[in-house]
Amino acid sequence: MEVMSFSEKNITRIIVREAAKDWEKITDTDVVVVGAGPAGLTAAIYLRDFGFDVVVFERRLSFGGGIGGGGMLFHKIVIEEEARDIAEEFGMRLEEIESGLYAVDTADFLAKLSYSAVESGAKILFGVTVDDVVFRPDPLRITGVLIQWSAVQISGLHVDPLMIECRAVVDATGHDAEVISVASRKIPELDIFVHGEKSAYSEMSERLVVEKTGRVAEGLYAAGMAVSAVHGLPRMGPIFGGMLLSGRKVAEQIMYDFKK
Repeated sequence: MEVMSFSEKNITRIIVREAAKDWEKITDTDVVVVGAGPAGLTAAIYLRDFGFDVVVFERRLSFGGGIGGGGMLFHKIVIEEEARDIAEEFGMRLEEIESGLYAVDTADFLAKLSYSAVESGAKILFGVTVDDVVFRPDPLRITGVLIQWSAVQISGLHVDPLMIECRAVVDATGHDAEVISVASRKIPELDIFVHGEKSAYSEMSERLVVEKTGRVAEGLYAAGMAVSAVHGLPRMGPIFGGMLLSGRKVAEQIMYDFKK
């Protein structure tokens, strides 16, 4: 059998060349989703189904947001009946424990959701933090994001970010609504106020997070727990149906807005 021969420089060239091809494509994309948690990944999947080019930036080096930790590191989370169709569409194995409440292993949830997002064709990039937004004043709208390597931010180095243009930005960063918070502080004319989330009320939160999901300014959208932060809604704990429903709803809202 012939032994394959290759050099270290070939490995490096392949990585740099092929990564550069992807980066060149995503400098101008349809939708940037910030955060590869349950709401962000679900949004990406449905946006791809609707025909949009999508890039997901995740500051960590893994999928999932708060999924992996389950409830206090127990390896189960809960899905309610309203989100069952989405979970089953992604191939998750649900077990009905009480009427309308299903248990699912965190590993199963995370693996099936991540796989579905990758297979959808969304480009998912780890270790990248969205540091700021790009805007235009007339008409006032968000037109992109500024990105930086997470490692640069952690190190405390001052390095200028790069910029990505897009037609819509989805803040799926979780409890702090990081992107919307930056936009509200730096662009006061957007008239966005981030209230911060309230303490837990699971049933109310699951309903209101989905209800309030959507556009917060032209070109800027909230999904998942970012919705709770923006609108001052309760948190819900380790029940994740609302995250799936919120991700689907924000994708539907963007599709509607783009067709207007």
